[in-house]
Amino acid sequence: MRSERTLLTLMMAVLFLPAGPLLAQTGLEGSLGFLAGIPQKDFADQVNTGGGFGGEFLWAPGAGPIAVGMSFNYLIYGSETRTEPFSTSIPDVMVDVTTTNSILLGHLFLRAQTRQGAVQPYVDGLLGFDYLFTETSIKDDDWHDEWDDGDHDVFSTTNFDDSAFSWGFGGGCMIPVWQESSGKVQILVDLQGHYLRGGEAEYLKKGSIRRENGKVSYDVSKSRTDLLLIKLGASVRF
Repeated sequence: MRSERTLLTLMMAVLFLPAGPLLAQTGLEGSLGFLAGIPQKDFADQVNTGGGFGGEFLWAPGAGPIAVGMSFNYLIYGSETRTEPFSTSIPDVMVDVTTTNSILLGHLFLRAQTRQGAVQPYVDGLLGFDYLFTETSIKDDDWHDEWDDGDHDVFSTTNFDDSAFSWGFGGGCMIPVWQESSGKVQILVDLQGHYLRGGEAEYLKKGSIRRENGKVSYDVSKSRTDLLLIKLGASVRF
């Protein structure tokens, strides 16, 4: 843990020192994409591959290869739904009770990338956190109004949560697919892979919540939270 804290301090310095001059430049980029999160090592023995979405925002010099940015990703690695009476006193009203196991990941990163050509590869170094949480909600399938006929959470609670440091590396490539006539705006396809070394955390997984005689108990798992993130997305560059 001490070595990870030292690495955290060093990488924060590397990421933030360039931020001042970078913000004065016009090189900005934002992306959104779909994610697959593949657990690694001990984490893979506990949970299954998850899916979700994520986004990035970068600042970069107009002609330089270095950019600094931040990313936020959300993954669901387990979910189960059951139908229950609303309460013991109202057994004739049935509701869907959904339990979702999720991970929220936030990272600062330093990127080196060529921004010219039909294929533009890049490499990243990342530092941040994992936040693992399990939430149970009651959904009312029948409630709707004239504007919305979707499902709605009536009640929800966070059953369990924990967090850990996370750092990693990776890269990918961007492929330009459209450019504004002046050349100032581009849209690119983004193919990306990151290996994230997550610290030790406690968490729930599918089937971890036991309900007996009106009481709830948790089978808590504990391990490092290493992940391989694969992203397919689109990026807009200004």
